[in-house]
Amino acid sequence: MITILYPYRNREESRVKRSLDSLAQQSNQDFKVVFVDYGSVFDKAATIKILTQNYDFVTYLYSYHSYQPWSRAKAINIGLQNVTTPFVFVADVDMIFSHDFIEKLITIQNPNQAVFFKVGFLDHKESIQVKPFDQYKVSFFSQGGAKGLSLFPLNALHEIHGFDEFLHFWGAEDEDVHNRLENAGYQSLFYDQEILMLHQWHVTYRKAESKGLNRDLQLTNISRINQAHLLDNKKQKRAIVNLKQWGQSISKREFDELENSRTPFFIANRKESISHFLFVILPNFKGGVLNVIFQKDDFQNSLKYYVKKRFGKTVPEYYSLKEINDKVLLHLISFYKDCNYFYIIGNDLKSIQLKIKKE
Repeated sequence: MITILYPYRNREESRVKRSLDSLAQQSNQDFKVVFVDYGSVFDKAATIKILTQNYDFVTYLYSYHSYQPWSRAKAINIGLQNVTTPFVFVADVDMIFSHDFIEKLITIQNPNQAVFFKVGFLDHKESIQVKPFDQYKVSFFSQGGAKGLSLFPLNALHEIHGFDEFLHFWGAEDEDVHNRLENAGYQSLFYDQEILMLHQWHVTYRKAESKGLNRDLQLTNISRINQAHLLDNKKQKRAIVNLKQWGQSISKREFDELENSRTPFFIANRKESISHFLFVILPNFKGGVLNVIFQKDDFQNSLKYYVKKRFGKTVPEYYSLKEINDKVLLHLISFYKDCNYFYIIGNDLKSIQLKIKKE
């Protein structure tokens, strides 16, 4: 038996249904699905949970990462803690599978190999169609550098401590895990003899990225930072990452503890205040929930500030909220990724709230 692992957050129900329907039509039913919902908004999560209950091969898991940035690596690792079969295929809710997909995986599986697959990409019009697999019109195909859809020996992934949990937002986690498996002595094979999967169209992360502050969490240049991390892992020939812990889910009890923390303190956007928070207050806080709101200093909009600045007098130096966002988020994913935290951009884009539990 093989497990299909889906990492998921906030995607539309129809997309998920097309993917799961293609699995329900498999010629070989010797598989099960672990579906990891990485903190979807509660209404969406309820809808998707009900959908998955229509498929007896699906186990739905919810982790309360609702107010944290997306990490496909962490979502996959949560799933890996719940896989019991010798092999796991890391999937995507965008995938439509050929009817003999599971049969092919069983034929291909090898305890010494990780296998990634050539994929056909559909345009928007084709993606919303429901038709036999071989009747879809493919716009283009993936090449050997795309390793996001892969079959792994489960023991191999546990040996290297799963996917690298530094990696957030978009990019690098798939190539990185294959590199590290090779460093651990496993082979990495590209299966391109035939097309077994079709990718439903969606807007890419890069195209959705904005230069200003956005309620949808974003981090400037994160794709380049992830790429630099990938290259460093490769240069150092690392196999094992996540040295403390990995694959940790967040429970409702842990979520409620932060939700019920109601007394924040405020930090203005002065550069020295932000640096002091990141390098003194945050690392030295222990034993509870730290609740802080970053917002623009009232003095920055005052007449006195503009007059002093115009005449070359000494005035405070300020970060924009976007700059604060990038600094705080990078600290969180670098040093506090194992902590339970909320990170919330205000509806009016004039504040950022961080709640973080530190032992």
